[in-house]
This record gives sequence, C-alpha cells and structure tokens, in this order.
Amino acid sequence: MSTPLLHVSHLEKYYQKAHILHDVNFELNTGEVLTLLGPSGSGKSTLLRCLNGLEAYQQGAITFDGQAVTQKPKQWQQLRQQIGMVFQSYDLFPNRNVLENILLGPLKVQKRPRAAVLPEIQQLLKKVGMADYADAYPRQLSGGQKQRIAIVRALALKPKLMLFDEVTASLDPEMVRDVLNIIRQLAASHAMTMLVVTHEMDFAKQISDQVLFLADGQILEQTPGTQFFEQPQTERAQNFLASMDF
Repeated sequence: MSTPLLHVSHLEKYYQKAHILHDVNFELNTGEVLTLLGPSGSGKSTLLRCLNGLEAYQQGAITFDGQAVTQKPKQWQQLRQQIGMVFQSYDLFPNRNVLENILLGPLKVQKRPRAAVLPEIQQLLKKVGMADYADAYPRQLSGGQKQRIAIVRALALKPKLMLFDEVTASLDPEMVRDVLNIIRQLAASHAMTMLVVTHEMDFAKQISDQVLFLADGQILEQTPGTQFFEQPQTERAQNFLASMDF
C-alpha cells in the first residue's frame, strides 16, 4: 500500500480557551480529492490554515509527503511551495499585472529561470481562459477572473497538494460556474491532490473521492463521496444536507 501524501493524526487546535478542532484524523492519497463539508463555524477553514502553516496547532501531528511537520517557520516556508492554497479573497498585488503576480512565486521564491517558467504560465492562463489578460491589472478584472488568476498563481508553483477555501463564496452566481469548472477539470485529470472546502453540494458530489463532515470542530463522518450524499450516517449530516436543499 502506498504512503499517503498527507497524514493528520489527533490534531487539536485552541484559540485561548476555545477548543476549535477536536482530535482530527484523516489521510489523503496522491491524486485524490477530499472535500470538507459542514456548517459555518465547524472548523473547516481553520483546519486548512493549520495544513498550510497559517495557524499553529497545539497537539497532534501532520506528515506531508513522508516528512513530519515541525511547525518551524523555515520548514513552513519550504512546504508552502508544495502546498498551494487559494482563499475566498484573491490577494493579488494591485500594482502588478496578471503575469507579474503569477511570476513572483516561481522566480523570487523558487528561483526558477524565467525562460522555463513563462511557457508554463502561458499554458495555465490558456487553460483557464485568461490568456488574453496577461498584461491586465487586478482592477480591470471581474471577481471570477481574479479568482482564476489566484488559482493559476498557486498552480504555477507546481504544488503537490492544493487547498481551496470557499473560493466561490465572494463571487456573483454567474461567475461561480467558471471557477468551479477549473477545479472540476483538475479533479477529473487526477493530476492534482486537493482538499476543498465548499458549500456547493452538487459540485462537491461530482469531485469528491472522500468527504469529511465536520461539526463543532469534530469529524462526525469520514466516507467515500457518493456514500455521504446518498446515505449520510448521522442525523447532523442528514440535517445539513437537507438545509442545503440537496
């Protein structure tokens, strides 16, 4: 049996006296898509941030690609080149055009040659329908376009794992489909291991190899994707799906 790309064991997270994550355990294999579902405030985004070093956790262990995570800043700096993350907000530099925003990571952080990186970025922009916007500035883009650029910026680092945190939450409904289609394509190709937080249930059902259902910081269900949507095991999950009009 192959070693999981990501292994999380007995993870505990506190904010002062508030207990945010309770004994979180799961594994994610290369090429799989794991979807985190649950009501608002259940700890989903906090868990993602712990997996990318943006939040410290107090107990438990994370192993990524066979390497134990020590939570030291220098190690997280290295791991973030392999663990990409896309947020609700786009966080693009307003004073840099699209190409410059994307090039920063590969050139400045990974020290890769521009001549090697540029064709890769141009291909990624083409895949997300943004090839004609390389010279545009963020203020000239719609929300959906900015989010597509944020995804390309993360993919340009060639990560082994992608974390998506409600990437359509701040978009107008007509822009949601384009962004979700990009993630669907990544999932269908099995070329990218992904951990996705979303409230788009139809989308989650289509892409999920596994589902973790969280409530109050605890994993209440950990099941194959289709099983969760067709036969949720807990009343909390059943009520959640009913509330999502699914």
